[in-house]
Amino acid sequence: MSCSQCFENPPNLSSTCGEGTVQEFGGLQTYITGSLDSKLAIILLSDIFGYEAPNLRKVADKYAESGFLVVVPDFFYGDPAIDFNDPNFDVKSWLEVHSTDKGYEDAKAVIAALKSKGVSAIGAGGFCWGGMVLMKLASSTDLHTAVVLHPGPITEDEVDDVKIHIAILGAEFDQWSPPEKLKQLGEKLSAKSEFDSYVKIFPGVAHGWTVRYNVDDESAVKSAEESHLDMLNWFTKYVK
Repeated sequence: MSCSQCFENPPNLSSTCGEGTVQEFGGLQTYITGSLDSKLAIILLSDIFGYEAPNLRKVADKYAESGFLVVVPDFFYGDPAIDFNDPNFDVKSWLEVHSTDKGYEDAKAVIAALKSKGVSAIGAGGFCWGGMVLMKLASSTDLHTAVVLHPGPITEDEVDDVKIHIAILGAEFDQWSPPEKLKQLGEKLSAKSEFDSYVKIFPGVAHGWTVRYNVDDESAVKSAEESHLDMLNWFTKYVK
């Protein structure tokens, strides 16, 4: 899983950005923001650039203001994909080390840690690589709901296995998850009456637009903020 769009507009990573703190949680270094006493939690699963991306932490801080405890784990153990311009960087090898299967197992430990501290409802948002991990997590009821944003390739089997409320936010221009593919998956999801689902395609944007946007581009910021609000509204509806 990787395409040229996965590496476009890389963030300037910062270990100190955001209003929260970094602590070990569920066995991973984790950016934590919001009230530690909240019974409602959100997990944000990053794209391949990891948990130190400033725009990602902005989203976490924004959701914390709505009363959620928000955790953003470092699923890459200090090894985000930041060397893609280096001719010696082997994307395939990196993805083998940081597979979505490994991310799935690590995410389950984070969910367990949240429940052990008394959290009663958990939602999750996954971006690109994180969206693929989240599709695996959506096959159980450990989470209350999920929002998948510009994911890597999603299989029909994964959609068939979904057991929780789920929203998928896609881009008009996406090599991995083109609109026609997401709409087909959305039709499969909507045929299931046991949970709520929807798919929304954002016009004029490309893969990664929700967290890898140009902060000086008014249109890009507007589209990203619209997706953040859609995700927050979904969490507010189902994480309670």
